[in-house]
Amino acid sequence: MEKQKTDFKPFISLLLSTNIPKAALLAGLTASIMTTLAGLVVPLLTKNLVDGFSVGSLSVPLIFGIGAAFIIQAVISGISIYLLSYTGQKVVARLRERMWSKLLRLPVGFFDKQSTGETVSRVINDTSIVRDLITNHFSNFITGIISIIGAIAILLVMDWKMTLLMLVSVPLTFAIMFPLGRKMAAISRGLQNETATFTGHITQTLGEIRLMKASTAEQIEELKGTGGIQSLLGYGLKEARIFALIGPIMYLVVMVVIVMIIAYGGLRVANGTMSTGSLIAFLLYLFQIIMPITSFVMFFTQLQKAKGATERIITILEEPLEEGQQGIELDISNLPVEIDNVSFSYAEGESVLEGVSVTAEPGQMIAFAGPSGAGKTTLFALLERYYEPTSGEIRIGGTPISELALASWRSQIGYVSQESAMMAGTIRENLTYGLADKGSIEDERLWEVARMAYADEFIQAFPKGLDTEVGERGVKLSGGQRQRIAIARAFLRDPKILMMDEATASLDSQSESIVQQALTRLMEGRTTFVIAHRLSTIVNADKIVFFEKGKVTGIGTHTELTKSHPLYREFAEQQLAN
Repeated sequence: MEKQKTDFKPFISLLLSTNIPKAALLAGLTASIMTTLAGLVVPLLTKNLVDGFSVGSLSVPLIFGIGAAFIIQAVISGISIYLLSYTGQKVVARLRERMWSKLLRLPVGFFDKQSTGETVSRVINDTSIVRDLITNHFSNFITGIISIIGAIAILLVMDWKMTLLMLVSVPLTFAIMFPLGRKMAAISRGLQNETATFTGHITQTLGEIRLMKASTAEQIEELKGTGGIQSLLGYGLKEARIFALIGPIMYLVVMVVIVMIIAYGGLRVANGTMSTGSLIAFLLYLFQIIMPITSFVMFFTQLQKAKGATERIITILEEPLEEGQQGIELDISNLPVEIDNVSFSYAEGESVLEGVSVTAEPGQMIAFAGPSGAGKTTLFALLERYYEPTSGEIRIGGTPISELALASWRSQIGYVSQESAMMAGTIRENLTYGLADKGSIEDERLWEVARMAYADEFIQAFPKGLDTEVGERGVKLSGGQRQRIAIARAFLRDPKILMMDEATASLDSQSESIVQQALTRLMEGRTTFVIAHRLSTIVNADKIVFFEKGKVTGIGTHTELTKSHPLYREFAEQQLAN
């Protein structure tokens, strides 16, 4: 018994942490209890009506009392349902707010290990299970207990012999229902996990729909999806089999007990030791005892589901936040960037960077070159603070960047990648994305940065201009258009440090020329880090850092490295021969 308390303690603690609207919960439960009590009065009134029944002796107050009991029960029941639903919706909203806020502040490493679809399922599906427990099953459990206790108390006063006969059904029902309930709980947990997995798969597939179609993978994905659907079907059918047992078994138990009560009660009525009204009242109270037992099974099943959902929710809520939520607010203008003996590995024993040291003076262009997989993009990720170095330190003006507030650091960095990320929405929303004061930014300023990025002409060509919808991930725009909007966004943020992952590598020659002009304009007066896939874009860099297998094997200008670094010279001869 102690183990059970321990098991459900996290669930209870999680609920309490959501600041449950106690007034609404208490009022809802009170209304639900009043509904139950009103229901307990109805069989007694019915008994009195039947025992004194004759056309001439119909009691108007009695009929009015029965009608009033039904009306009051209906009205209060409606109030109870709304208040408990309100409580459940509030709890789930607060849980989702906490989870969403937490997810946004978790480190990138968390998402490297977690499927996006499964994480979405935790936020939506698992919290809904908690809501259903509070909204539906919790009130049924409380009122069911009151209904059973109230009905048995009344029956014991009315006729204890008949009551004992009827109570034979209670342990019988419990004995049948609870094993089925445990089985249902196990099935439900499996269904939750399978739902999360399936959600993860379809989210990934639909998110990369162009890759899927370009790879003619429709049949493969159809088979995977069908497998997930069949697995969900299997769990659904297992649930259906349990329900198929619960219904008929409950019906059988109720009918057997009814027959027993009618048979025994009929004899009692015949010999005058029991009234007909009492017999009818017994039958009505029987339903008020048996039916809640079924709801108990559903409550404990849902409680087990909620416990499993809670464990997964708590797992997310207890994840450590990305380091740097609090820190120094520092203006990094005209400060050097020092990368000092930095090493990094994504997993134990798998070194990606080893002892990298580079210094960038204010306004310098530093280029990272080298074979694919040498660690250039990883160093960018460390500069953005998506990850922390395994050893070594990155400093800005002598201050470790780990001591700066993340918001302060990242707000002063502009990043333009090969495939500039865009959010579904308008061009205006993408230009101002992430800016706290975006509502106060005038259109004139947006057109100014668009002109600086050579994006104004194609934006003006759209009928809706800045309010043109770009589609999910910007699919309605060309690669060159997306790049120029990304550059315009960078101009709007006015970054102190610029990071570019060869932003023209995937463009056609015409787009590349326009984008390169915009990038050159953007780089003026800013400390710039560039990942170079084509050496032609970095021959004029102040410093070229050459990477091989996670190590820096050469630092210098293009001319210096051509003379001193054999592999760089080979790269240069291959790419710049023409």
